[in-house]
Amino acid sequence: MDVKVPFVDLRIQYRNLQSEIDSAIRGVLERCDFILGSEVERFERRFAEYLGVKHGIGVSSGLDALHLALRALGIGPGDEVIVPANTFVATALAVSMVGAKPVLVDCVRETYNIDPAQIEGAITERTRAIIPVHLTGQAADLDAVLAIARRHGLRVIEDAAQAHGTLYKGRKCGSIAEVGCFSFYPGKNLGAYGDAGLVATNDDALAERIRRLRNYGQRVKYEHVEKGVNCRLDTLQAAVLNVKLRYLDEWNHLRARHAEAYRNLLSGVGDLRFQQVAEFSTHIYHLFIVETEYRENLRQYLSSHGVQTGIHYPIPIHLLEAYRDLGYGEGDFPRTEYLAKRMLSLPMYPELTEEQISYVAQRIREFFDRKGARG
Repeated sequence: MDVKVPFVDLRIQYRNLQSEIDSAIRGVLERCDFILGSEVERFERRFAEYLGVKHGIGVSSGLDALHLALRALGIGPGDEVIVPANTFVATALAVSMVGAKPVLVDCVRETYNIDPAQIEGAITERTRAIIPVHLTGQAADLDAVLAIARRHGLRVIEDAAQAHGTLYKGRKCGSIAEVGCFSFYPGKNLGAYGDAGLVATNDDALAERIRRLRNYGQRVKYEHVEKGVNCRLDTLQAAVLNVKLRYLDEWNHLRARHAEAYRNLLSGVGDLRFQQVAEFSTHIYHLFIVETEYRENLRQYLSSHGVQTGIHYPIPIHLLEAYRDLGYGEGDFPRTEYLAKRMLSLPMYPELTEEQISYVAQRIREFFDRKGARG
């Protein structure tokens, strides 16, 4: 008999933490400190300590974290910022929001992250920064990126939206470059109950400016020293994140265990390939991805048997209508385009059971067995 395996199950996580979550939210309601309340300051401090940095500045989304980091670094119209072609559109949108131009670079085929060997060829006299993305839960090759940045006098912003707790050579992603940016979208390894984000840095002046920018550009109330925006982390979301942060490492461990189970059960099945884990990085498996030429048929087969899957990301940035103005075309980033046609994300969340993982693997094996029988 078929069972239901959701792609992500936030309901079961809430049920497991219901008393703690409800208490935290009730505390905010009782204090009525809804804007930059005590839970925001507490989460900023605790997450900064978790990363090992001096400052955490809570903002309203991962996109706003990137946007404010770029703006605080003085990047704007006429500038160029190098970003990976293989990433969610928000990385490029943040560059566009400050008036700069995103310049795309292809990925490493095996790890999916930005290919450092292609960065220098994309640098021009207008290049001001590089944004390496720690995609799916493992780190980009930061030493290589930082070395290039030093040679050319560029800033580096880590996009750690999918890397809450990932270690790069023993250090947490988001804490290594000048500034790191996080998203706490509900489906992330550390997720709020709405949009939320954070900027991490050791730079006192940069942290102070981002705090101003997120809050109308004001130093203190009604003293607006620059033209800011309203990008504050909501106190209710911070309360939820404070509860969940205690469980993050445990959840990441469970995700890695589930990934190992998938790999063992699916080894040698059909034409499936797995994302390679780089030797310099841990992997927290925000996503567990398989590659196959038969993605659409496999996805439909799994759906018909109660298994939800995801595709990240079916249309690369350079082929999106929104970024037609960059002048790229099909074939410009062949590795990214190849992966965009083959990657399928399987169910992945801490509360997955052995039975559910086994069921998913069984259905995948069944699909390829039947496909082989049909020739």
